[in-house]
Amino acid sequence: MWTELSDTAILKRLGARLKAYRIARGMKQQELAAESGVGVSTIAKIENGQSVALSLLVSVMRTLGLLENLDLLVPEQKTSPLELLRTQGKQAKRVRTKKE
Repeated sequence: MWTELSDTAILKRLGARLKAYRIARGMKQQELAAESGVGVSTIAKIENGQSVALSLLVSVMRTLGLLENLDLLVPEQKTSPLELLRTQGKQAKRVRTKKE
């Protein structure tokens, strides 16, 4: 679904979703802006699907309680089983003492 959309269309959908979260929490744009530490125009830009700095988006998501969703946005890269075997071979298996 998302791959078929243009960047502009994706921003508009994300903005609409964030607006729905704000409204569901009974917040005005001014309240969200004040709690997030951003301007009201930034909230309007996000909700209208316009581009804003990533740090501003993170502030708004924090205020709306959506930061946990960042794991879904960019999942943590898992180490492959082969890479685990390679790194395990380099780990110390025991501690040796120096002979005098």
